[in-house]
Amino acid sequence: MSIPVITVGDGPGDFVGGLERLHGPVTVVRRCAELAELMAACQSGLARAAIIASGSSELGLALLDRLRLAGVAVVVLTDDGSEQRRLEALGVFHGSRGMAPEALAGLVAQAVRSADESPEPGGRAAAYADPADALQPLAAAPGEEAGTDPDGSAADAEVIAVWGPAGAPGRTLLAVNLAAEHAAAGRRVLLLDADTYAAGVATYLGLLDESAALAHACRLADQGLLDGAALERATVKVAVSGAPLMVLTGITRADRWPEIRPGALGTVLARARTLADVVVIDCGFCLESDEELSFDTLAPRRNGATLRALELADTLLAVGAADALGVPRLVRALAELDQAVPSASPRVVFNRVRQASLGRSPERQLREAWGRFAPGRDILACLPADPAAADAALLGGAVLLETAPDSPLRRAVAGLAGCPDTERRRGLARVLPAKVKF
Repeated sequence: MSIPVITVGDGPGDFVGGLERLHGPVTVVRRCAELAELMAACQSGLARAAIIASGSSELGLALLDRLRLAGVAVVVLTDDGSEQRRLEALGVFHGSRGMAPEALAGLVAQAVRSADESPEPGGRAAAYADPADALQPLAAAPGEEAGTDPDGSAADAEVIAVWGPAGAPGRTLLAVNLAAEHAAAGRRVLLLDADTYAAGVATYLGLLDESAALAHACRLADQGLLDGAALERATVKVAVSGAPLMVLTGITRADRWPEIRPGALGTVLARARTLADVVVIDCGFCLESDEELSFDTLAPRRNGATLRALELADTLLAVGAADALGVPRLVRALAELDQAVPSASPRVVFNRVRQASLGRSPERQLREAWGRFAPGRDILACLPADPAAADAALLGGAVLLETAPDSPLRRAVAGLAGCPDTERRRGLARVLPAKVKF
């Protein structure tokens, strides 16, 4: 059976005429003048493959995802060595601009077979899936699986996602201080702010520059240009109690959320696994899928970044406020999480545990109430309310380890990180504030 193909651009020879003269496995059904026209034609269901002979520099993960979702395999013709390496990083089939028609037809057939066999949104089944399938868990792109890097090398870092329902239960406080404890213990740590609603890591650490480092890393990932060195250059380096901490700051305005696309974020996390020992993600709260049922099912999804982070995390900490409002909120949020990310295994952490909101013996009261509200889910940790320590850290743009090392809250976070006895490393003459850059 012949493979219908749409093309854009011209090679040094008439490659379209060469394919047509074969009367074989490939049939050119449309020739487009530019990439935008090709994208529109592919989404109409005309073709099973696209041959791009010019304008391939505009191809990124976002456009490739749209083509794969339409069931279209991509082949690029280029003789540029750097462009070929970029395409290989993106997983795109490519050949030389002067290749023989028979070889080009074989390459197109190989790309189509690969797309059909792929479990991601590029296989033929995905092309004709019902729009409601958008509610299903997001498929992992190549290299996003835990323990692998996009180039196939081993990656041993632990990815910890800190998530919780609406109502400011303390996600950022826990994520930042958890990362700080791991860094002070001598581990190489990368902290990501993936909250697409209210990014706050930069503010918490007193970083005043508006760099939106995660958005920059995602742009590089989208273009296939993100490697370990590029990711490290994108990070902001800060000192936490004299120990280095790498930070990918979040978006500077809420309307920039389309820059944090799930596919690109997955690639960033895969690279982060090879760059650090521990990766901590401050996630957004929302898991709603109503936006995915809109008319344009290919539109960016604001909550896609959160869902991708929760899927790829090795450890998921679900943070709730320990009061009469926060407990039922977390119960409902965990039920939504079970539906949105069935593979997730959240570990419950309650913040601001205090006698005033729970009564005498607040931790015991909380655990008894939790057993009634959410049987079968254990509480991993209870963080005591310590507003003085939390306010001092936020006011100073520092972490609890620096401003209140002996506070009950800091000790609880250190225990959660598995390093309760973290001390300053030997040989450091002084403690540097978190906002000082290297």
